[in-house]
Amino acid sequence: MIFDGKIEKTVTGNVWIEDNAIRKVSAEPIVAGAEVEVIDGRGKFLMPGLIDAHWHAYLAANTMVDLLTAHASYTQLRAGEEAGKTLLRGFTTIRDAGGPVFGLKRAIDEGTLPGPRIYPSGAIISETGGHADFRMVYDIPEPFDCCGLTHTEKIGAAIIADGVDAVIVASRNNLRLGASQIKLMAGGGVSSLYDQLEDVQYFEDELHAAVMAAEDAGTYVMVHVYVPEAIRRAIRAGVKSIEHGQLIDEPTMKLIAEKGVWLSMQPFIGEGNNHYTNPVQQAKHELVVQGTDRAYQLAKKYGVKLAWGTDLLFSPANARNQNLNIEKMTRWFSNFEILKMITHDNAELLALSGRRNPYPGKLGVIEEGALADLIVVDGNALEDIKVLTDPGKNMLLIMKDGKIYKNDL
Repeated sequence: MIFDGKIEKTVTGNVWIEDNAIRKVSAEPIVAGAEVEVIDGRGKFLMPGLIDAHWHAYLAANTMVDLLTAHASYTQLRAGEEAGKTLLRGFTTIRDAGGPVFGLKRAIDEGTLPGPRIYPSGAIISETGGHADFRMVYDIPEPFDCCGLTHTEKIGAAIIADGVDAVIVASRNNLRLGASQIKLMAGGGVSSLYDQLEDVQYFEDELHAAVMAAEDAGTYVMVHVYVPEAIRRAIRAGVKSIEHGQLIDEPTMKLIAEKGVWLSMQPFIGEGNNHYTNPVQQAKHELVVQGTDRAYQLAKKYGVKLAWGTDLLFSPANARNQNLNIEKMTRWFSNFEILKMITHDNAELLALSGRRNPYPGKLGVIEEGALADLIVVDGNALEDIKVLTDPGKNMLLIMKDGKIYKNDL
């Protein structure tokens, strides 16, 4: 049976793949020549490859200590190893929400390493003391364009930019290096060293400067943010994708719907989420967990454009729980709504990258002309979405860009 990513009804049929694209989807047999490889998926569930709209290909593979102290070659090798595991979990595409992944993306695209398609943001842009200020307490805050860079800035994990001019330079530099969208920290975070969860970060003119730089390049801005005031400021500045938002209030959720802004959330409940040994960080995390249920309910009430992601980071052992966050969504959505969100809907968000889209073509669907990113599942995910939580057992075939990376059929 074939789930096309868009409609709930499945069809029985055949799919013809040529090079890296789907050439034909037919209910009738497709005549193939002797040189064509035929894959028999009878009785199985064919669907588009999974898309994680908020993943950190580098930060998920490394601990905070390694980010701050390890040699960059080591941490990049860890990221390369994790990329292969990510693909084998069925994720053929990820939107990277910040980190030094330009080299990793190139290695994957060139076939040097197996891994998902990466929509990179590049260095996370943060204000001094903001959510991505990874500097030590003894580092002296100085403009990056005059006084040298700290370790995390040198490796491209984050960049501290205060003021309109600095934000413009940081945004344009990420675009220069190949960013498909720009990521800023517009509010406090859980793992932050220096801020509070409720903090509002970046003035509106600073956020708008990043938006202008992105839009001039044909793309958009995504921002990390939790609280209503910061969300409203980001929307006024022209931001198109709100990341997280678990502490939102009802009027702000209504505003998101009215403006057609995307809300990219993560189901921070139950097992398989980030965990912090620091009691202050863990307390902040619990506040986010508590707000998750209400945020999803409000999003459903107002018909907000929702994307799904995981945001697992700084715990290589926890990265393997990426798929568990799919099943958690059954608390608010039907299996069909979830499957559509993690394929078609996420692909719609990624397409906002416009001229900066590194993979022109349709993702997240099975239709003629779409890119051939497919998985074959042993079990009907529309009836039991839990089958996606054990990819090693239940994902029998994984294809990305027309190339087979796993075939247990």
